[in-house]
Amino acid sequence: MHRILQEIQTRSAQGLKTWIVTANAEILLTAKRSPAYWETIRQADFRFVDGFGPQLIGFLRGTRAKRVAGVELSEAMAQLCLQKNWTLGLVGGQDGVADKAAWELRKAYPEIKVWTETGGQVAPDGRADETGEASLTKLFEYEPDVLLVAFGHPKQEYWIQKYKDRLPTVKVFMGVGGTLDFWAGHAVRAPLWMRHMGLEWLWRLIQEPWRWRRIWDAVIVFPIRALFG
Repeated sequence: MHRILQEIQTRSAQGLKTWIVTANAEILLTAKRSPAYWETIRQADFRFVDGFGPQLIGFLRGTRAKRVAGVELSEAMAQLCLQKNWTLGLVGGQDGVADKAAWELRKAYPEIKVWTETGGQVAPDGRADETGEASLTKLFEYEPDVLLVAFGHPKQEYWIQKYKDRLPTVKVFMGVGGTLDFWAGHAVRAPLWMRHMGLEWLWRLIQEPWRWRRIWDAVIVFPIRALFG
């Protein structure tokens, strides 16, 4: 995490934007199925291993990549904004989630500068509707330094690809999936011991059984496709 934050600050000092993808099993499976999405995430400046499955596959193939959980990196981004007096922007999430997440952030960090926008309805290819266009205009006016985008994959990556150049003040873009749900208290992370053992999928299945198909893809389909093509 320290190296990531150092790299972001170095790039910022050089006037470079940083686009981060935290690649979990679901994102990698979608990229395998969609050449367009594959090319999109390849345009990101950094792609980090988010999840036990991708880390294990890497280990079996001779790499030693460390996991960087998206929610933990998002927390680090919030702390970096506080440290550097940067403005944090949150866009997306279900109705009211971004506002609740921002409220909880302000309680944890009273001096943080954070703005939220709903982002409207986002098409599968990342296109914003009229509400989303209005949100983009407001985000431009807020001048955020870090923007966390919570439309879920692949929409959030397509959205960043399409609109990052319309937000010139943003130094860091990152798709954060369900992070705002955790911050808002609408979801609870797995206990630490389950995370260390790679059992977050089991916790999600217990907490959200309706997500069983996504969990099946991440836990069963992804390792098979990764190992055997």
